[in-house]
Amino acid sequence: MSLDPQIAAVLQQFSGMPKPDYSQLDPVQYRQFCDNLMPPIPGERLFEVRNLKLAGAEGELDARLYRPEDRDDLPLLVFFHGGGFVIGNIDTHDNLCRSLARQCNAVVVSVAYRLAPESRFPAAPHDCYRATCDLVERARELGFDASRLAVAGDSAGGNLAIAVSRLAQIRKVPRIAYQCLFYPATDARCGSASHEAFADGYFLTREQMRWFWSQYLPRAELVDDALASPLRAEDLTGLPATTLISAEYDPLRDEGEAFAKRLQQAGVQVRLERCEGMIHGFISMAAFVGKAQSALEAAAADLRQALN
Repeated sequence: MSLDPQIAAVLQQFSGMPKPDYSQLDPVQYRQFCDNLMPPIPGERLFEVRNLKLAGAEGELDARLYRPEDRDDLPLLVFFHGGGFVIGNIDTHDNLCRSLARQCNAVVVSVAYRLAPESRFPAAPHDCYRATCDLVERARELGFDASRLAVAGDSAGGNLAIAVSRLAQIRKVPRIAYQCLFYPATDARCGSASHEAFADGYFLTREQMRWFWSQYLPRAELVDDALASPLRAEDLTGLPATTLISAEYDPLRDEGEAFAKRLQQAGVQVRLERCEGMIHGFISMAAFVGKAQSALEAAAADLRQALN
């Protein structure tokens, strides 16, 4: 299928921007530039939106809680933002988390894990796991039902959601009922056919993704570490039921879909949806891309059914 017309219009807006020289790029300056690239979109009104602190692996982390209605018995969805482990923050994904809270009818907590290269792998997955445990431990204080727990994330955040599910499985706590993954990064080798086919011109580039991984992993041999590259894990048995959304014109498409198939082979219940005509990052465009809104609604319905 050809590019969705609304997506083509988005790409046209970015077509005149100069391409970064990744060999000379300063990660901190690049982060500041990217995080301010998209203008803020007014968020959905919810009963409560507030910032809080959570325990991380080596200190406190910022987080934001979204409560759709005045109840303290709603399920919990822990969200991890995308951005190649280098960019992105709670604010860049605020609108998406508001939508998830309302559509899932769940308390959503977005976690600001430590970013690379200041904090390289495995800081981020350990932060995300510890923050999830902290939320479960503080369920009564914060007002939600942590026995109904799911994790979600987009791109690098999808990778981190998987990492939290794997660590929870290994350590036996907490019990995670579901994971929702939007075009997750699952293989640091970046060698799939979709990386070749959509290497440039579709928002996320192969060169950019390789640069993200180089900032995140402290040593080259870690490309095959199962916590960093879950597609390389020997055994995926016992992971939570999963919704995985991929995008047709995305360098990460094939590795995400391959991971979904690996889960199915391991006996995990999976709903895999490839969104035709879409590019990487499209789920954050739901406010102005019709197919993105439809995909978000379908994923939220999966979560709502799993948690209620």
